[in-house]
This record gives sequence, structure tokens and C-alpha cells, in this order.
Amino acid sequence: MEVHNFFVGKDGHLRSGWRVAFFGVAFLVCAKLFDAAASTITHLIGGFAGGFWGDVLPFLIGAVVLYSSATLVGWGCGAIFEELPFSALGWWPHRGWLKNAAIGSLLGAASLLLAAGFTAVTRGIRFTFNASPGTTIGKTAIVSLVIFVIAGAAEESLFRGYPLQTLTRAKLAWVGVLITSVPFAAAHLANPNVSRGFTFVNTTVAGVWLAAAYLRTRSLWLPLGLHWAWNWTQASLLGLPVSGIQRIAPAPLLHAMNAGPDWLTGGAYGIEGGAACTVALVISTVVIWRMKFLSKAPVALTASNQ
Repeated sequence: MEVHNFFVGKDGHLRSGWRVAFFGVAFLVCAKLFDAAASTITHLIGGFAGGFWGDVLPFLIGAVVLYSSATLVGWGCGAIFEELPFSALGWWPHRGWLKNAAIGSLLGAASLLLAAGFTAVTRGIRFTFNASPGTTIGKTAIVSLVIFVIAGAAEESLFRGYPLQTLTRAKLAWVGVLITSVPFAAAHLANPNVSRGFTFVNTTVAGVWLAAAYLRTRSLWLPLGLHWAWNWTQASLLGLPVSGIQRIAPAPLLHAMNAGPDWLTGGAYGIEGGAACTVALVISTVVIWRMKFLSKAPVALTASNQ
């Protein structure tokens, strides 16, 4: 193969593998720069953020850094390598975007409730109502909703953003699903109380679930709806840890008591570390793939070669 063809396709664009590699390097550099700026801001305002905000502020700022870096670099790569507008990145409000976001939110919540239902029926997890004041529960619900939407948008921008999208345009969607779902799973292995086997498998399956939502609609609104609603229902309604993290929803509607077995319920890591999650995600993925009433974003004007 000629050197020219190894790097550049017949359409004159850099091949998709090199585009993804460039995105990865540029994202890491951009995230480091944004993180340094965010650390300075956090240090300056840290003395004013106590209590609940003191616990979640680093998480929230980290999500903003991730979203900003992935979106900016993804937009730049699309514009430089494929002459694509910002709308190709998946965040443009195309016709039917709000319907997709709403369907995703309902399905994300329903999928989590299905997993929780499996554990409740087997008495693996028992739920009781929280005795905290209604105002405290309401504050948790509203604030955590904002946090989960921003965090979900950040992870979708990175993992279902430019890398998956450019490989899909190159007719290598299956490669894109693989190389975004596996790192998505690996990124969760450092979380508290991780159960490495089930955590890796379930988060990889979740990556496929969210990638399927992108492939069905060619935008990020459906994946975002799935993502935030799953996490919010898990933490703010049912009182379960989200990937081992508990501090985001200090006063949920319900309290959850894990009675095991951990292979089903996920133990201290939360429901995402058990078999109930696996079953629910597989069912939800099939439902998404077979849905007939989702709205698809307009096809990007520029097609890319491998």
C-alpha cells in the first residue's frame, strides 16, 4: 500500500483510524489545560462551597471539563479533517430531538427500574421510604438532576461523540462501538467498591446500549436521555450507588438495603455491578434497536472513507 493511501483515503481525507488517534491525543491535551484552569477556580471558590456543594463540586467541575474538552476537540476534528459543521457532532436540535430526549429519559428510567425490580422480587434489595423532610428530598432530586444531565452529556460527548461518529461515517460502526465501549468500561474500574468482573461486563454492555441509541438516531439526544435518567433514578429515587458513588444524592426518595447475593445486586458498588443490570441492559438494547418511532438526524453532508 502506498504511503499516501495509508494515511489519506480516496476522498482526500485523513483515514478514520488516524482521525480517532488525533482526537484522543488532542482531547488529553485539552482536558489537561481545562483541568488546570478548573483547579484554579475550584481553589478560589472552595472556601465558599461547603456541605452538599462541597461534596459534589469537584464532580460537577470535572464533568464540565470533560464535556467542554470532548465537544471542542470533536468539533475541531470534524471541521479540519472532514469539513463538517458543528451540527454533525450530535448536539444540534434537529427535528424530533426533543422527542428522542424524552423517549430516552423514559426508557432510561424504566430500564433501571427493571433491574431494580429483579432484585426486589428476589428480595436481594429492600426499599423503604426516606424519613427526611420533603424539601430536602426535593432539593436532592433537582440538584442531582442537573448534575446527572451535565455528567451524562460529558460522557456522551467523549464516548459516543467524534470517535464513534467518524468511524460510523467510514462504515466501521462496529469498530467504533468496540473502541468506545471498552474504554468506557475501563474508566469505571477505579470507582469505589468496584466488582471488576461484572462492572467491566455491565459497563461495556452499557456502552453498546448507548452506542445503539446513537446509531438509531445519529444524534446524542437519545443516549443523553438514557444516561441521565438511568443514573438519576438509581440515585435520587431508589437511593442506590451510581457506579459505586453515593455522595451525589444524599437524600433520595427511598433507602435501599442490600441483602445479596452480590452477584445479583452488585453489592456496595450498586446495581451496575450485578447480573440484574446485565439482563435489563440487554433487554433495553433490543427495545431501542427495534423501535420504529425514533427521529433520525439528517445525514452528514460529507461521507468519509476508511
